[in-house]
Amino acid sequence: MFDLSGKAALVTGGSRGLGRAISMAFAQQGADVAVNYRGNASAADEVVAAIRELGHEAISIQGDTAGGREACEAIVKAAIDQFGKVDILVNNAGITRDNLLMRMDEAEWDDVIATNLSGPFWMCRAIARPMLKAKSGRIINMSSVAGRMGNAGQVNYASAKAGLIGLTKTVARELASRGITANAIAPGLIQTELTADLPDAARQFVLDSTPLGYIGSVEDVAAAAVYLASDEARYVTGQVLGIDGGMMMGG
Repeated sequence: MFDLSGKAALVTGGSRGLGRAISMAFAQQGADVAVNYRGNASAADEVVAAIRELGHEAISIQGDTAGGREACEAIVKAAIDQFGKVDILVNNAGITRDNLLMRMDEAEWDDVIATNLSGPFWMCRAIARPMLKAKSGRIINMSSVAGRMGNAGQVNYASAKAGLIGLTKTVARELASRGITANAIAPGLIQTELTADLPDAARQFVLDSTPLGYIGSVEDVAAAAVYLASDEARYVTGQVLGIDGGMMMGG
């Protein structure tokens, strides 16, 4: 795998699911990790303990990235205060509030946009200045196959994840001259707590749409994040890497 020794990473929503897998994968490749969480302190503490068992430094940082500029700046500051820098930012925190277009209420729309799109914007803005000073950095935004093809019942989620792709490409263009890369990962159906209760019919539909014919694991996504965070990906920016079993092939 790719060597992240000496790097400091900040992963939002890092206590469970994809965030936990990414945090652990970074640590396994040598990075120190700041694990951001919104409400589940015990889960975040468990990840921190597991990282420390690997011989690397880790802290948990409570904070809701949907809280706007000040909340996101506080999260970044806590990580920099601990490690002296943040080399890698992963905007992973996300929620779902699924409903059909004609039934979706204002709160369902606003909550998802605030967490899944506005949060990453404010996190990118907060990390940009220290990365610009360092003349290096890796920003990884967790999009979704839903943001590339749409998904019935997820107009809020798909809109946010599509917007995140535009955010990624724009940040990549604005920060490239200082050696900072920004890329997005767009997972397909991945086995997590969020997908565990997916109805059988919906699960089968996704499998039928996936050329490889099986559900991906959080480790599949984490491996992609490790690559994009590594020095080997220094010439990769503004890209959307689909970890989807071929679902978006050619799209």
